[in-house]
Amino acid sequence: MTHAMLKGSNVPLEATTVRAVLRWTPGQGIPDVDVSALLLGPDDRVRSDEDFVFYNQPRHPSGQVWRLGKKRAADGLTDAIQTDLTGVEARVGRILLVASADGVAFDQVRDLRILLYDAAATDAEPLAYFDVRPETGEETALICGELYRRGESWKFRALGEGYSNGLEGLATEFGISVDEEAEAEAAAARDARSAPEPAGPAAEPAGTPPEAPTALVPSPPVSAPPAHSTSARTTPAQPLPPEQPPGVPAQPAYGYPQQTPATQPAYGYPQPAGAGQTAYGYPQEPAPATANGAAAGYGFPPPSAVIPDPDFRLPPQGPQFVGR
Repeated sequence: MTHAMLKGSNVPLEATTVRAVLRWTPGQGIPDVDVSALLLGPDDRVRSDEDFVFYNQPRHPSGQVWRLGKKRAADGLTDAIQTDLTGVEARVGRILLVASADGVAFDQVRDLRILLYDAAATDAEPLAYFDVRPETGEETALICGELYRRGESWKFRALGEGYSNGLEGLATEFGISVDEEAEAEAAAARDARSAPEPAGPAAEPAGTPPEAPTALVPSPPVSAPPAHSTSARTTPAQPLPPEQPPGVPAQPAYGYPQQTPATQPAYGYPQPAGAGQTAYGYPQEPAPATANGAAAGYGFPPPSAVIPDPDFRLPPQGPQFVGR
């Protein structure tokens, strides 16, 4: 028999393993909802941060409370937590079942309901369900219900208590130390999980001819550049010498070795026999004698064949040469 519960009502549980399922109707502009659980000790506070089971910590260290994850059902989306009541530590007196909407008010969530199932039963009938309705519409986190001890047995109570400061504020009130950096990472993980899939490639316009198939050719191996260089560089090709018009002797390009003429020996090499001019640095051949037998000096005209005047005298060169 399924119990339709009102806020504040409770129902005893005979099942040893229960599954709490949070269900809502998705749609355009409907926020994503997450379920989580807090295990409270005798002082109604968590004993450590490990007593918080949520999307970034989906299993309690004891192994008795764990998150099953989201599924798409015929009547909406679901997120569930399962608990083995017989294995829960004796110091844990309450297990809060919480819904959070990632900073979005719950007045935008449609048909929010929590259902309790016997996890060992073969039929799909829930033990109880409770339609959760926010009181103010500004709640961003809700305690939908709780599993609590009553003597040696367990019960389920429908609560519907809201918090306007989100899952972080709710968890902090029950003793969880919230790390801002971890919370930012958790928000990024939620955004990545709820991001829509990228759209497929755009359709080609009508009348576009299909591309010809391209043969797959393996690429040749690329050799790595030397260790001392940061990138591979390509040396540009040397320019070709300009072409010469027909009939003009070929002139080598600038920077290329010059061809030594056949009649001009290279610098520093002996002059070939029979050449009319000796190379620089080698002894000169004797100059031909003049008519009077004297050799012409370098840079001076050859001596004249006329004998100088014997009566020629130099003029006085200064007062110091004047006789007294």
